[in-house]
Amino acid sequence: MSTRFEHDDDGVVVIIGSGAGGGTLAHALARKGIKSVVLEAGKRYALEDIENDEWAMFEKISWLDERITAGPRQLTETFPNLPAWIVKGVGGSTIHWAGVALRFQPHEFRLHSEVGDIDGANLLDWPISYEELEPYYVQAERHMGVTGEASGMPLHDWNNNFMVLAEGARRVGYEKLRAGPMAINTRPYDDRPQCMQAGFCMQGCRFGAKWSTMYTDIPRAEATGYCEVRPNAMALTIEHDERGRVNAVVYADAEGNLQRQRARAVCVAGNSIESPRLLLNSHSALFPDGLANSSGQVGRNYMTHATACVFAEMPKPVNMHRGTTFAGIISDEARLDRSRGFVGGYTLEVMSLGLPFFAKFMDPANGGWGRDYAAILEKYDHLSGVWICGEDLPMEQNGITLHDSRKDQYGLPVPIVYKGDHPNDGALRRHGQQQARSCYEAVGAVRVFDVPDFPTSHNVGTNRMSARAEDGVVNQWGQAHDIDNLFVSDGSQFTSSGAENPTLTIVALALRQAVHIAERMSRGEL
Repeated sequence: MSTRFEHDDDGVVVIIGSGAGGGTLAHALARKGIKSVVLEAGKRYALEDIENDEWAMFEKISWLDERITAGPRQLTETFPNLPAWIVKGVGGSTIHWAGVALRFQPHEFRLHSEVGDIDGANLLDWPISYEELEPYYVQAERHMGVTGEASGMPLHDWNNNFMVLAEGARRVGYEKLRAGPMAINTRPYDDRPQCMQAGFCMQGCRFGAKWSTMYTDIPRAEATGYCEVRPNAMALTIEHDERGRVNAVVYADAEGNLQRQRARAVCVAGNSIESPRLLLNSHSALFPDGLANSSGQVGRNYMTHATACVFAEMPKPVNMHRGTTFAGIISDEARLDRSRGFVGGYTLEVMSLGLPFFAKFMDPANGGWGRDYAAILEKYDHLSGVWICGEDLPMEQNGITLHDSRKDQYGLPVPIVYKGDHPNDGALRRHGQQQARSCYEAVGAVRVFDVPDFPTSHNVGTNRMSARAEDGVVNQWGQAHDIDNLFVSDGSQFTSSGAENPTLTIVALALRQAVHIAERMSRGEL
């Protein structure tokens, strides 16, 4: 029988969300003997629920509550109610993520110091350094089973898709070519099997070879007796006492009934849309602009990475769908080099899309009509693809706001997700597209074409870390500047996006935050 805590137990830490941040944090606290209640808006899945079917799994696990896409970008027209592709379920977006596990580079923690002010950007250094986070990167890599030195597992073998791109990359002079690191087992590790190379990583790994809190941290946290996970529990507001310290979370249960869980501390880990939305919805007489928002920065500085997709038709079959979805990474362009005409860097990550997804994302505006469209689909087995993942500069106007009149099924204002490009993003994206094109042309591509933007899974920055309270929402521990027992534990605390996929950094920060919370509790400060 799972542990159950009473609703009036004010000794528990309430964690909102069960993904890379919340699930990791719950497990880390449980191992330290600290009680927590995890509120997860979605249902609980088992490995048996995972299907190797792109659209079936999209419908099953995606967060499809109403949201409004806004801003001067193509996504506003093609996906007006799906600004981001994230998961609603126990395990969060670690069910859906592709497993790429890259560390930030040292200079990315101090980008403002490196490049200075940039017009239109709201740049800020992180209040922590790479050197401070590095021990937790090592812990995270061992914890997640990241291929490479920390886990001792070898990197993945190169699949055909990566072989094609990598050969072109070599011919244009690139040298940093790796099939990883990834948190996908290349041999049995941590009671999980090795990868079967099925190619449905973003639909959930039905074998459990890819790390996900769904079947690692969450059940292990529960097994300690110090963690209770409540699925289908949508957090609505965070309450506080007369001193301004948070003391409860109000949520809707599976039947739609309102419940109130008392709390010793609250950790918000609902992804970079729902986390600021919750803080804004928790306004009160003491906090009229929302919790932790004295700076006015809650919901601002939304970043998704500067991204683009480039595909090429090759003379012979590639069968890109065989193997992991993101089977290899080229990191030569991840450096900081302003001579290219932009700040920040980017990675070239070979990617595959199954035929159902590819057919949709290749032409979302026109519904897939025309000779060119049909001709490309006829050559699906000849295609190779690459995803550009680059530094996305924070802009104060990019962010999450609440709609004035439209309400969701819980009676809460629907979130508006506004995102526009900084000129730097456009320059970086064009450079990446041209370099990807050069790689494919170097190996004789029949044709090279861009695929329009699709809903992002990298959502960071809307409750950012800052050294000074007036510049952000939380401090170097993810603790709110305004409220000492309120924490942010997901990617929304990122000060900048870096050029790397965010999950490894989210996990490292959660492990570090757990140590801080435990130390403060031992001193009687929480």
